[in-house]
This record gives sequence, C-alpha cells and structure tokens, in this order.
Amino acid sequence: MSVPLPLYYFLAIAAINVLMSWALYLPYRVAHLHFITVANMAISGYLAGYLTVSLHVPLGWALLAGVVLGGLIGYLVAHFIGDAPTFAVVIVGFAAIYITRTAIENLKAVGGPLGLFGIPAMFGIPSVHRWIVIGILLSLLLLVGFLLFRFDHSRLGRAASTIFTDKDLASSLGVDAKRLGMLVQTFSCTLAGACGVLYAFIYRSLHPDFFTFHLVGITMTAIFVGGYATQWGALLAAPALYGIPLLLPAAVQEWRIVIYGTALILVLVLKPEGFVTRRFVLTLERTLSAGRRRRNILAKEEL
Repeated sequence: MSVPLPLYYFLAIAAINVLMSWALYLPYRVAHLHFITVANMAISGYLAGYLTVSLHVPLGWALLAGVVLGGLIGYLVAHFIGDAPTFAVVIVGFAAIYITRTAIENLKAVGGPLGLFGIPAMFGIPSVHRWIVIGILLSLLLLVGFLLFRFDHSRLGRAASTIFTDKDLASSLGVDAKRLGMLVQTFSCTLAGACGVLYAFIYRSLHPDFFTFHLVGITMTAIFVGGYATQWGALLAAPALYGIPLLLPAAVQEWRIVIYGTALILVLVLKPEGFVTRRFVLTLERTLSAGRRRRNILAKEEL
C-alpha cells in the first residue's frame, strides 16, 4: 500500500519543519540564532544529490555523508562563533546562506540555477521509497525529541538557561560558554545536514529556491509562536503553521510568508514567550507526576 502523495508531502515536510525548528531552538538556548543551519541543509542536500545522481552512491551512504558534512561544518564554524554575541551569529548565518546559494547557482555539476533532478527511489520503487523516508523522519523525530528532552532536564540545560539569562553570571558559576555553544551549534548543524538530505529524498530533486530565507521565516515563526523556551512549542507550531495555509485558497497560499511574518509580529507583541511556555510545561509535568504517584499508591493499597 502506497502513501497518498498529498499526505506523504504533508507529513514529510511538516517533520522537516519540526526538525529544522529544533535545529534553531537548541542554539537559541544559549542565545544564538544559528541560521547557518539553512546553509548546511543546502550543502548536505546537494552533496547527497550529486553522490546519488552523478556517482550512483546508495542513498544510505549519501545520507550518512550529508550528516557527517553538516556536523563537520558546524564544528569548524563553532570554533569561531561558539561564544560570539547573538548579532554576530545572525550575520554569519545570513552570509552563509547567501554564499551557499550563489555557489550552488554557479556550479554546473549540481545543475546550477536550473536545479538537480533524477535522484533515484530506494530499491527503485517510489511507493517503498516514500514509506522509508517517512520511517526515517519519524525515527529522527523521536530520537532528536528524546535528546532535547534529556538536554533540557540536564546540567547542560540548566547551564544553557544561565547563559541565556546572563552570560557573565554563567561565567562566574564556572560555565564554559564557548564549549557549550560549540556543542549545541555542532549538533544543530548535524541535524540540519540530515534534514537537507531527507529534503532531497522527499522531492527526489533540488533547486536553489528550496534553501532561501523563507526557511528562516518558517523556523523563526514556529519557535516564537510555539514558545522559544521549550521544545514542545516548535513540535506543535511547525505542523500547524505549515498545514493551515494549505487549507486556504490558492490565491491566499501565495501570501503564506506574509501570514507567517504577521503571526510572528503579533505573538512577539502580545505574547512574547509564545503559547507553550516553560512554566506551563513544568506545571503539566508536576501534574502528570502527581497523578502517577497517586495511581501507584492506589495500586499498592489494592495489593
């Protein structure tokens, strides 16, 4: 049984948007808006496309190569901006997007401005290919979600919160801001590399217009509308922000970037912490924990 194409594209792109929002959310935990993730996404995606189309490398190895390249680029760049001010990190990210797009448009080996086409389906069967892509994306969502949850509830997460609040205070407490910044930036770029390859596998083609500043707008809106202080905000907001415009008339869908921008401005003015705040999450966790304890007590009493 094959996945209906509209459902396939919705699930796949919604998952990519969640993962890319998380790739931006994690560095923002230390006050870094790390937009270089979009450039990493393009570089890894085009590498995988070139390997599979021109060199006939299996898709699994192409995915691994894209992930490794994304992490390597993130690690090297983080050496210079691991503890840089937020504004400097933003400028580096914007410059990386512009440079990457210009380079891609001038490389004939990857199709130049016309794009790269002909990425093969896994096992040569499009329906099987779609199921495998959905399976990989679901597995990646679960893995990254678990890792972010562990990070937020660990000593590293508390250190990140201290850096976000006051970098000087964090230093006085012995927090190595650069080392932590390098860690989250490298992980973020590794995840973006995986997203770039999977993006290529979803459409089985690539175009420079896939990797532009509209991705920055989508991920920024998902984080700040959903709630920048917790991973759950992006998980809920990214699919909603992608799916709701699809229900609107085609003429309105063309204005979706304007809709995203308007929603972002309204939330920043009216509800700066977003809809899913850390206080809400902590309250919910305490409620669920208390409920589990009560159930355990009742179960022991029944025994």
